[in-house]
Amino acid sequence: MHSFGYRFNALLTFAVTILALMCAMASISDNFNSPSPTSQVQVLNINWFQKQPNGNDEVSMTLNISADLQSLFTWNTKQVFVFLAAEYETPKNALNQISLWDGIIPSKEHAKFSIHTSNKYRFVDQGYNLRGKEFNFTLHWHVMPKTGKMFADKITMPGYRLPQEYR
Repeated sequence: MHSFGYRFNALLTFAVTILALMCAMASISDNFNSPSPTSQVQVLNINWFQKQPNGNDEVSMTLNISADLQSLFTWNTKQVFVFLAAEYETPKNALNQISLWDGIIPSKEHAKFSIHTSNKYRFVDQGYNLRGKEFNFTLHWHVMPKTGKMFADKITMPGYRLPQEYR
């Protein structure tokens, strides 16, 4: 007959193996989800557009950010980190990204939102390249699962332009 320790070890090994198998199946099942999030950003006002004393351009905007990210949530989603970035090109850099707003969405019920806000972080260019500059808003998200690997994606919304003159 086997001892108590041997039986307990066999039971624990079996339980951990089943748990690992369930976690792997949960992670694989997320690959079958095909999310279709939507987003829209409106620039309601340019609060100020100025040249700083050190020569850098700075912009403050009032934005209306609307998004429906409910399709990102599955039974395995813990939370979603989302941020809005302004992206543009300059002669020095092929891609400049400036984070303007971010948030954490804890549940599917909070994943459809409309926010009226000023940019949370400063929109500053290292130089004087923003006058009349075309730029894109890009909504990035990172899905944090309960088990498995994180994944990220984005929606790019082109067609925005800053004023030609400082205000």
